[in-house]
Parts: sequence; structure tokens; C-alpha cells
Amino acid sequence: MKRELTNTETGIQTIKGYAKELTKKPGVYKMLDISNKILYIGKAKNLFNRVKSYTNLNNHTYRIKKMISETRSMEFTITNSEAEALLLEANLIKKNKPKYNIAMRDDKSFAKILINKEHDFPRLMKYRGDNKLKGNYYGPFASAGAVNKTIDTLQKAFLIRTCSDHVFENRSRPCLLFQINRCSAPCTGEITRDNYDYLINDLNEFMNGQVHNIKDKIYNDMQKESNALNYENAAKLRDRLETINKIISQQSMNNSNIGDADIFGIKRMNNITCIQVFFIRAGQNWGNREYYPIANKIDTNPQILDSFLAQFYTTHPCPNNIIVSDKVPSEKLLTSALSEKNGRKIKISQPKKGEKYKLIEKVLMNAEQALNRKVNQMQDQKSLLEGLATKLHLSKIPKRIEVYDNSHTQGSFPVGAMIVVGQNGFDNKNYRKFNIKSKDISTSDDYAMMREVLTRRFAKLSEEDFQDRAPDLIVIDGGIGQLNIAIDIIMGNKIKDIEVISISKDKNRTYGNEKIHSKENGSFVLDKNDPVFFFLQRIRDEAHRFAIGSHRTRRVKQINYSKLDDIEGIGLRRKQQLMKYFGSLKSIREASFDDIIKVPGISEKLAKDIHSSFKNT
Repeated sequence: MKRELTNTETGIQTIKGYAKELTKKPGVYKMLDISNKILYIGKAKNLFNRVKSYTNLNNHTYRIKKMISETRSMEFTITNSEAEALLLEANLIKKNKPKYNIAMRDDKSFAKILINKEHDFPRLMKYRGDNKLKGNYYGPFASAGAVNKTIDTLQKAFLIRTCSDHVFENRSRPCLLFQINRCSAPCTGEITRDNYDYLINDLNEFMNGQVHNIKDKIYNDMQKESNALNYENAAKLRDRLETINKIISQQSMNNSNIGDADIFGIKRMNNITCIQVFFIRAGQNWGNREYYPIANKIDTNPQILDSFLAQFYTTHPCPNNIIVSDKVPSEKLLTSALSEKNGRKIKISQPKKGEKYKLIEKVLMNAEQALNRKVNQMQDQKSLLEGLATKLHLSKIPKRIEVYDNSHTQGSFPVGAMIVVGQNGFDNKNYRKFNIKSKDISTSDDYAMMREVLTRRFAKLSEEDFQDRAPDLIVIDGGIGQLNIAIDIIMGNKIKDIEVISISKDKNRTYGNEKIHSKENGSFVLDKNDPVFFFLQRIRDEAHRFAIGSHRTRRVKQINYSKLDDIEGIGLRRKQQLMKYFGSLKSIREASFDDIIKVPGISEKLAKDIHSSFKNT
């Protein structure tokens, strides 16, 4: 009788089968399980040798052996170099987050400062996304708050406008910012174009680290104005100089010798890993941010940092210097790949002494403090979830809670919202909004809205796909009616192991008098001072906040929509030009072709398209 192969033997046979035909060129490989779900993504200088190495179990840890036992198929991508394979591997890991890889948990985009030169008088503004607009970009900044604070101080020092082009074009006299010496008021001609450009150049030099040059310029100008008895102008220059000195003095990590650098420090506690990164640009500290990558217990700090860096720089801007607390295994390869990608020399270093080492110590201290906060937060969250399970008589402690709410304005622009709460608190990346699509839903029919939202959430998920994303507990903002709708939909889709409760206020909608409803335990109240009750209020309020925000976004988009948005070639700037020229959409609709073609930036073809579009409606 033929012996049945074990899972590990089956995995090895699978890998051997692929290895036979493999090239010896560099590339990326994926290991997949029986459901074609990616288990692991790796890179190789020689695909044949790397994949073949998995067939010898003696060379691998328990974790890798387990991965091999689950492997049932493989996929490959051949690359031109090992450096290219490294960057592709990092991209794929970040996108797919395989079970056996180290992966970034958070990948929010960074805010930047932009001097928008789309206008004759450039605007100082906060910006996110690709560098599509004409102008000078400065960043990254660790948070939107850091950007706002920096813009606020730059306004005081350089008097650059922050208002929108629409506001700029429609001012007849200077605004309050001019009165308090925060803007030079180019909108009303209080400053010439040449002098405004002079301020822009000063700001650019300052942001690029040429602080002393700027200070010398302002000081010399101040002396000239004072000698000429223009004391008011001299006082304004003095205030600008004081502001710049204040900015510099507030920088706790200034180091002009470094120039541009990202500084990374890694700490671990209770199997949780924290990577802290400080952003230094032009010798100035532009903020810091912590990350908590998904890693395994046996992964070392250098291994985690190595994988993290490759993923981090697939989407984030890379400075000339990368300073790390631990020497990364792929330092040479990573340096080569990043230098090739950015078209300039990138250096990765691990200082042992000197100023850079002192910076590393500070980054590590911040990482340790962030880790302590995270561990304490997780312990508090764990206690809350345990208390929730006890007070609500749940069958198990929930790992994933989904909370649902709806929002509308007298039935218009209805939106459903789902937020997710887990063992680490609010899981913002998995929040979801539902624009209500059904035309049969009558005004303010909350039951029908909730039915559509929950139907769309659960109906399309297969049992297999559902496992990783299934909530343990659903919380509905509403009474028994909403509760029954949720139970009907879950039972109708034959989904098991999901418990449901709803929360409703009393007849007077008094905050703090909420009732909890469940199928098994009926309706009941919790003590007003119970932490579990506060927790339920907080997650319900978060769902309400997200629902209202999503509703407002939809409403604003709909209000701002016009027939112009459907015409090819009409973007934001041309739309603004048309509105500025005609004053209203009604006037555009009634305008002749000869009138439309007079608008700056509107070609003959575009004028015909606009004219015919409105005449055909």
C-alpha cells in the first residue's frame, strides 16, 4: 500500500518540481498555499539556487519549515538585476502582506509644503500626493500638524500668501493677515512682483538650509532701512529676523553637517516591534513618526529593519543619507538599489560615536517611549475587550468589531459607514463607506439604508474569503429594528460565529441613557460609570463621526459638480477661469460661442464643446 505524503513532503515535492525548470537569473518568487494565497515573497540573485535551497530542511528554521509544508504552488518574476529584484520584492510585500514576511503595518503618505507656482504670485500651502503641480516641494513632514505649524512660522518670517487663487482674485483690500504682518498682500498690490519673488527666493534658501545667508540679507536690509530713517520697514525686517532665530532655536535636532537624512531606530518589547524615524532636511528636524511592522518572534532587529527600509522607500522620498541603529544585512544591495532608483548616491550608515550616534540615541529613546505607550494601550484595550465579552455575555473575546451607522440630510446624499475596532484600537485602514445606491429607498428610511449596507458588506463574501476579515461582533447604531435586520442578513448568508448588538438612546435621545439590545439577552443598560459602557459609547460615536464626514464629502462633491465636469479638457483651472469670467454656471449656459472663446485658456475646439454641451441639455 502506497504511503501518503506528509504536508512537508508534499511541499518539498512541489518546490522541487518548480526548481527543475528555473533560470539562474535574478528575480522574485512567491510561495502559495492550496488556496493560491501568498505565503511568502522572496528575492534571489540566482532563482534556481535560492528555490532549490528550500528542498533541504536542515538549513531552515521551524517557521520556514512550516511555510514549506504549506506550499502548493509557486510564481516567479525574472528581473535584470538583484537590485531590481529587491525593490520589486519590497513592493509586493507591502501590497500583499504575506503571512511569513516582515511587512509594514502603516503606510500613510507624508504631508509636504508646496510653493505653488501655478500663479504669478506663488502660494504657500500644504500638499499630499505626487508632485504634479509646478512649484517647490519641501518634505517629508511627519504629520499634517507639523506642516501646519511650519507654514504658520514661515508666514511670519517670509510673508508669503496662503489664500486660494479664488480668494486672491476677489480681494479689494488687504485681509487681516496683512495687518498683523503675516502676509505681504500681493492680492491688492501692496508688494511688487519683483519684491514678492525676492521673498520666495529667501524662503527657498531657508528651506534648503542656507539660514545664515538669509539672516545676513535681512540684517543688511534692516540696517539700510534704518539708515534711511524708514523705521517702520526696519521694524518689520527686525520681526522677520527674530522669527527666523526663534525657528532655529526651537530645533532640538539641528545638525547642518548632516544635511538631508532619515534616522531609524528599532526597539522591541513583548514581541512588539517599534521603528522610529526622524526626518532631517537641510540640517533641520522636520518631525518623527513611529511604525509597528508585522514581524515574527525569531526575526532579528537587523532583519526587520532591513525589510522595513526596502518597503519604506518604495513610495517615500529617499534622502542622501540613511542612518540606522542596527547594521542591516542587505546594506550593499539596498544602497545600490536605492542609488539606482533615485539616480544619485545613497549612503546607509550605522554610527558608533560622534554627533550622528547621539542622534541615534535620541531616536532610540523615542522608540522606547512609543513602545511603552503602545504596550500600555494594548493592555488597556485587551482589558476592555475582555470586559466587553463578560458584560455582553459574548461567547468569546472579540478580536474584530465592526460598528455601523448611517447619515443623510432629509434623505439626500445617504451614506452608510463601517468602522473597525480591534486589539490595537481603531483600525482606520479598514474603515469603509457605502454610498446608498437603491432608488427605492424613501426619505429617511434608516431600516432600508441599514439593510443595503449590511447586504453589500456580507453578501459577496465567500466562506473562504470571509475568514480573515470576519468580525466577531457587529455593533449597530439603532434599536431592535436595526438589530433584527442585521441578524436576518447574517443568517440569510449562512455566516456563523458573528454576534450582534445594537445601541439606542432613550426617547429624549439623552446621552448616557443608552440601551443595549441583543437577541440572546434582550434589552438592558450598563452602569453609566462602567468602562465598558464608555467604550461602547466611544466606538458608536466614532462610527457616527465617520458617517457624517463621509456624508459631507459626498454632499460637497455633488454640490460642486456641474455639466463642465463632463467635458473632456475641462479641469479645475479652466473651470475656475470660466466661472471667474462669467460669474455663474447659468451665465455659461446662456453664453454664445463667441463669448466663450474670449475666456483665457479656452481654445476654439473647447469653446465648441462647451457651447454644444449646454445647448444639448
